[in-house]
Amino acid sequence: MARLRFLAPALVAAGIATLSAAPALAQTKWNLPSAYPADNFHTENIAQFAKDVETLSGGKLLITLHPNAVLFKAPEIKRAVATGQAQAGEVIMSIHENEDPIFGVDVVPFLATSYESSKKLWAASHPFVEKKMESQGLMVLYAVPWPPQGIFSKTPVTKVEDLKGAKWRAYNVGTSRIGDLLGAQSVTVQQAELAQALATGVVTALITSAATGYDVKIWESIPYFYDVQAWLPKNMVFVNKAAFEALDKPTQEAVLKAAAAAEERGWKSSIEKSKWYVDQLQAKGMKVEPPSAELRAGFEKIGKQLTADWIKKAGPDGEAILATFNK
Repeated sequence: MARLRFLAPALVAAGIATLSAAPALAQTKWNLPSAYPADNFHTENIAQFAKDVETLSGGKLLITLHPNAVLFKAPEIKRAVATGQAQAGEVIMSIHENEDPIFGVDVVPFLATSYESSKKLWAASHPFVEKKMESQGLMVLYAVPWPPQGIFSKTPVTKVEDLKGAKWRAYNVGTSRIGDLLGAQSVTVQQAELAQALATGVVTALITSAATGYDVKIWESIPYFYDVQAWLPKNMVFVNKAAFEALDKPTQEAVLKAAAAAEERGWKSSIEKSKWYVDQLQAKGMKVEPPSAELRAGFEKIGKQLTADWIKKAGPDGEAILATFNK
């Protein structure tokens, strides 16, 4: 009897240990690399997405976010996810325009210049982006736009000719092509290296969002910002399709529910922060101005040429997207 009394607590303890170990054994862990700083609104949104997934899945799926290109550089992230080196990732969609023009639809200058038109363009292009990603073993979870793009310059700019010869930062095919049409010297620099490129004079002019300008403390190197609102590029968060399909049905549903919430929250955050970022540039001493009529006309002319170029490259899919968008 004494022996039974001794064994009983031990058996209970063993049972509790087994039960507490069960969730750990069943837990799936994903890595999600991003190229942007931890305090960027995109990254903060992903962090909340990861928390939501953990909560909604009852702890079955744990996503570890790796910001600021510490795990993979921006151009490497999609391939890393496709090959299973990471299970999920985030990239600016247009960085992959060189492999398929569909990825560059949202950086065609002056095609979609407001949040409303950007959302309409995403609705028109989403099925085509999704199809391309699926062919690469990937699945789009959600997409969120950056604030509208403006011109940052070391020197005053009143017309496009003023940018001739500038050291022009490019981060995708579209921005590189703009540099060529401006007669600038294009140099490819991703965001993680941008602050250093600005500080060392490798870059003296660029087109990007006020959010990126704020992230890299652009006022330390560049004094002028012209709010041309040329386009709203999107970041997309995606997953290795095989990794997603390996999850049980309730966990898959948790991921999709968290992704839908992240897309809605991300668009709202981008809209709310758009003016805030511009105000911050001004508060830091930058000269923030709307573009002159001449500067805007010059960029709209470039935009028409690049739209025609894009349609030619994108073919029937591109025509179908624009037909839907223009309805």
